[in-house]
Amino acid sequence: MQHADAPTRRKRADAVRNTEVVLEAAKSAFAELGVDAPMREIAARAGVGVGTIYRNYPQRSDLIVAVFRREVAAVAASAERVEREHPPEVALRAWAEDLARFVATKRGFAAALHSGDPAYRPLPDVFLGTVGPPVQRMLDAGAVAGTVRGGVTAEALIRALSRLVDDEASDGIGGMAGLLLDGLLGPRP
Repeated sequence: MQHADAPTRRKRADAVRNTEVVLEAAKSAFAELGVDAPMREIAARAGVGVGTIYRNYPQRSDLIVAVFRREVAAVAASAERVEREHPPEVALRAWAEDLARFVATKRGFAAALHSGDPAYRPLPDVFLGTVGPPVQRMLDAGAVAGTVRGGVTAEALIRALSRLVDDEASDGIGGMAGLLLDGLLGPRP
């Protein structure tokens, strides 16, 4: 029995590698087959046994949540990177392209998120709480610089873009989402 003040064990290198490989395989399978992709398919793509997946993710929802959180972290990292590297209007457009790819390849998550399963209830807030702050900083900086329409919240922009992105947006923003950005930022030069 482990005591509460005993140090937590670090994962072995192969266990960490397996976790990353499983999450990447699940992401790929979910994008292709939806979140109901067979666990055997995910295990085969990852090159691990099905038991490895169930040992780490006892419920399908555990795996879906882990993939979702990992992808949200990537979208947030993208927002922080472009915020540092570009003026606000350029950063927002570049980040919106990343968001479009995220939304287009995660259509299967929508069904899970709206399924009523309590495991997914916190995920929209996780998304907004993780991605919202850097997006709000870009919006605020652009409003101060006069290059972005003022008074827009990150939550409103994220929700609008997420709803307007086309299924074909894996190549970037287009259609109504592009029109929304053009109205917020002005047409592309």
